Amino acid sequence: DDDLAMLDQLGIETVIDLRGDDERAMHPCRRSDNFSARVLFAGGVTAGLAPHLQAAGGTIDVETARARMIDTYAGMPYRPALVATLRLYLAALSEYDAPSLVHCVAGKDRTGFAVAVVHRLLGVHEDDLMHDYLLTNSAGKSEERIAQGAAHIRDRYGAEIREDAVRMLMSVNPVFLDAALATVRRDHGDVASYAESVLNLTPEMHEAMVDKLVV
Repeated sequence: DDDLAMLDQLGIETVIDLRGDDERAMHPCRRSDNFSARVLFAGGVTAGLAPHLQAAGGTIDVETARARMIDTYAGMPYRPALVATLRLYLAALSEYDAPSLVHCVAGKDRTGFAVAVVHRLLGVHEDDLMHDYLLTNSAGKSEERIAQGAAHIRDRYGAEIREDAVRMLMSVNPVFLDAALATVRRDHGDVASYAESVLNLTPEMHEAMVDKLVV
C-alpha cells in the first residue's frame, strides 16, 4: 500500500503495458483507489511467455541460457503483441506531455528494448542507452527480483535449472540488447527507420516526441 501511495505521487498519466492479454489475466496489476491513468496495450496472446520464460525451458546451463536470450532478443523487434503496443507507446509520447510508465513482466527485456528505441529516437548516445539498460543489474531490489523470477521459472519448468542459468535469464547483458538492435540495423539501417516502417512513427510524431521529452 505504501508503494502504491508513492506511485500516486509521481503523477503518472499514461501506463504502457507491454504484456499480452494472457499475461495480464495471470498477473493483474494492483492499483490504488486514486489510480486514474490511461492504460495502453494492444490485444494479443504471448502464451504467457515473457522473454526470460521463453528462454528457460528444459534443464539448461548458463551458456544455453545466454544463447537463448540472445536468440529471443534477436526476434524481439517483430514480436506481434510487442510491436502493436510499441505503436501505442510512441503515439502516446508524441501526444501527451505528462509522466508515463512502461512495463512488462520482469521490466527488463521488452521494456529494455522499448526504452532503447525511445532513447535512440531522442538522440541518446548508444553508450548512454546501454548504461541505462544495464542498471537492471544493480538498481532497486535486484536480488528480490531474481529470486521472484527464479520461483516463477521453477514453478513453470521444474527445479532442475541451475542457479547461474536463472541469474543469466533474470539479468541483462549487453549482448542481449545488441542482438535486438542488430536485427533493427540489418533490416532498416537504424532505429528511426525501423520506427517509421514498423512502428508507424511519422516525422511529425517524432518531432513532437523530441519537443516534449528533450530539455
